[in-house]
Amino acid sequence: MTANNTANPASICFYGAGSMAEAIVRGLIHRDVAPPQAISMLNRSNQERLNYLSAAYGLVTGNSDADKQACLTSASVIVLAMKPKDAGDALKALGSLLRKDQLIVSVIAGLSIATIQALLGYEAPIARTMPNTSSSIGVGATGIAFSAEVTDEQASQVLAMFEAVGAVQVIPEEQMEILTGVSGSGPAYIYYMMEAMIEAGIEGGLSPEQARELTVQTVLGAAMMMKETGEEPAKLRADITSPNGSTQAALETLASGGFSANVKAAVHRAAERSREMGEAVKEALL
Repeated sequence: MTANNTANPASICFYGAGSMAEAIVRGLIHRDVAPPQAISMLNRSNQERLNYLSAAYGLVTGNSDADKQACLTSASVIVLAMKPKDAGDALKALGSLLRKDQLIVSVIAGLSIATIQALLGYEAPIARTMPNTSSSIGVGATGIAFSAEVTDEQASQVLAMFEAVGAVQVIPEEQMEILTGVSGSGPAYIYYMMEAMIEAGIEGGLSPEQARELTVQTVLGAAMMMKETGEEPAKLRADITSPNGSTQAALETLASGGFSANVKAAVHRAAERSREMGEAVKEALL
């Protein structure tokens, strides 16, 4: 166990040390939400990964049973960041180890609040979250649903944690699937469109580097325009669409292919698939 602060028990313990957990830790430290000595990270057996995290961020790490128990019992917040297949055994073991007032924050896709509580064996205060991959660079979008047991103070702590890596929306848990369809999977839709824009630019004679740079800047600029102006996308689209102009011709081509309907169908299908996966996870773990 790497513990450069054994006199001060870590207050946030990440059970799982993957890329999303690291992104959140980076944000917590960078935004001064929590100092490195107040954060611990655990994983099953990858000591090399833990050594890297300890050296890079100065936090507490460990993967032995004794290390895990010390970190878990001393923390006020436990962040579940393990793979779904590992969650069942881990949560059943945690149930007899944790205090009833320790806050559980889950970043595990598809794992409902009710399933987590059933595996723990008690009605723990739980924040179920769905961050997206842009959290890794501090501009993510995270949905959060709280169980009834979460106190106002605990809710504020969770909001601060995820605001450190981007924007946050608090939603009822039953809306978590549609949020997954919009923002959880959403970056992939944008990347898919960017792929097509880059390919078209190359087909038209631009170099790959030019096509990429122009596409990236265009998408970034469009997102920033919406954010900075507060305007609706329909208004911004209309502002740059001259009658019978090139933009109108392009939009008509997209519309003729069912662009809007296809995007909405994709969002709803992602939500539906998220629901299906959640049920599968529940059946596998309980």
